[in-house]
Amino acid sequence: MKWSEIPRDAKAYMLYHTIIAPQLIVWTLLPLYMMYSGYSVLEVGAFFTAVNIIAIPLTYLLGRAFNKWDIKKGLMVIDALDGIAYVLYGFAKGTIAPIMLFAGRTVEKLSTVLYPLYRAYEQIIYPEDKYKEIFAWHLRLPEISRLITFPILGYIFGYLWNTTDHYRLAFLFFGLLSIPTIAYIWFFLPSVRKEERITPEEFTFKVSEFKLLLIFETLLTLAWALAPEIVLINYVVFVLHKTIFEVTLIACASSISSIIGTYASERIPKGKGFQVIGVGMFLSALYALIMTLSPPFWLALVAYVIESFGDTFWFPFYRSWQFSLIPKERASEFHAAISSYNRLIGLVTPFIAGALASIHATLPYAASLLGFIAAGALFMWMTRKGKKTQVSPI
Repeated sequence: MKWSEIPRDAKAYMLYHTIIAPQLIVWTLLPLYMMYSGYSVLEVGAFFTAVNIIAIPLTYLLGRAFNKWDIKKGLMVIDALDGIAYVLYGFAKGTIAPIMLFAGRTVEKLSTVLYPLYRAYEQIIYPEDKYKEIFAWHLRLPEISRLITFPILGYIFGYLWNTTDHYRLAFLFFGLLSIPTIAYIWFFLPSVRKEERITPEEFTFKVSEFKLLLIFETLLTLAWALAPEIVLINYVVFVLHKTIFEVTLIACASSISSIIGTYASERIPKGKGFQVIGVGMFLSALYALIMTLSPPFWLALVAYVIESFGDTFWFPFYRSWQFSLIPKERASEFHAAISSYNRLIGLVTPFIAGALASIHATLPYAASLLGFIAAGALFMWMTRKGKKTQVSPI
């Protein structure tokens, strides 16, 4: 699908994600800042778990409320909360540091409560008959943005401005960047109110298939959550004795791999969706297996390249399948319900990941491997069942 063929509103939304992609460096800087400040990987994991608890009930309740509210306003709230959180991180110094960190993480977690609105907005604003093609572009552009900016930011924060004071200034800077991104949403993204969400008459809600989707996504969420970025940071910086620059090199290599994956997915017919998801499951398991073996830096980079390609390769098919099972007028509620369910399942995974990493730096990847194997086994069963019961084609 050519860029010129994409509707204007969809382009504006993709460009928004491209603009905010460099700010995601904060997700790497924060745990590293905490470790440099004296927190162990176990304590960092426990910290993230403690904040996760408050987000579970709010996710579903707010998602249900946005069935009637304008989703665009929810996107603006997300950016505002993230900006406030980053500013609070910037003031995390001295005796008040734990308070500022916890307050900032709590505010940031409140913004993630609204993250299901991204999926709901995408389901409504993207052309229904072009989900697969659209999502290739949706994934590609932010990865290009990260590929350009992350090496620069990684070098700056790894070798030039690499003290905790520099990191606090970075948090303040990225927090203030939320002001122009909120303005972008207001001026360039279309509103999505209740009247814009009309489910086609031929749509049939398939309860059994949706339940299988929930179980499958739960296993995937668990597999990824058991090896979060804090595990990679701990391994690269404190075991391999590298810097945040090397962490961003892995992110950049992953971005290149993801971009290639988007082009590869475009060349696969829609009817081959289940086979593509199967390939993605295998590649994710391979990545986890390599990382379990405590690889040197270059092999760890290769492992993340494999995972990123596989994840991007099958994602458009998976998201298209997911959207085909959810009525548009209840999109925000359903996506919020899925998110709440996954939050509940993965509630203690940061603590578990931190605990496993404190025993052995790559043990969380072994747990992740088991999750991918379980998801793959369920997927094989779903595929065989689909041949008999005619599940939705993707």
